Amino acid sequence: MKAMILAAGRGERLRPLTDSVPKPLVKVAGKPLIVYHIEKLAAAGFTEIVINHAWLGHKLIEALGDGSQWQVNIHYSKELSALETGGGIKQALSLLGDDAFFVINGDIFIDKLPDIKPLTANSLAHLWLVDNPVQHPSGDFSLDNGKLSDSGANKLTFSGMGVYHPLLFADTLDGAFALAPLLRQAMASERVTGEHFCSHWCDVGTIERLKKIEEREITKVR
Repeated sequence: MKAMILAAGRGERLRPLTDSVPKPLVKVAGKPLIVYHIEKLAAAGFTEIVINHAWLGHKLIEALGDGSQWQVNIHYSKELSALETGGGIKQALSLLGDDAFFVINGDIFIDKLPDIKPLTANSLAHLWLVDNPVQHPSGDFSLDNGKLSDSGANKLTFSGMGVYHPLLFADTLDGAFALAPLLRQAMASERVTGEHFCSHWCDVGTIERLKKIEEREITKVR
């Protein structure tokens, strides 16, 4: 299975840090966010990684190169302007192949990857959900016996990690579009599975959250 790291966002809420570097190169305890992902993917056995980029994308290429220092092959999908999650994945499909692939947001921080398995029969996507953070108390999707729904009580928050089949994007047009409407459509026909991700997870969306992760990582190594 191939993996994709979403790295094309502008990172407005992390300014001024992201005025000079793309958001995935912002450092936590001296290491860029995206490198934590690459290391975990390599350790899990992934050898082919696709990274999309837009804002200051050339700096990502300069910093990461072809991935050989982590014993992986990195391929880049350049976006002239950010295509949102759905559009970014759609443009990169030629690099991802015909089989299901794993996608992770470049601006989340986790202690470990989930247990990534192939999609079940007839499934177009498998998502990992987390407990609702303070900044997103209402959640996104309901989880019931391994199936996801856009309705229902006790919604959890989408973690930014999922496995997707290329067929999920079959009827979409090129250009910028969000992923959520595609997922909701597939959920309506019960073609999206999911599970609760209980390990440490944080959406690194603000300077405050970045500082908390930094403090946590520094404390761990003391």
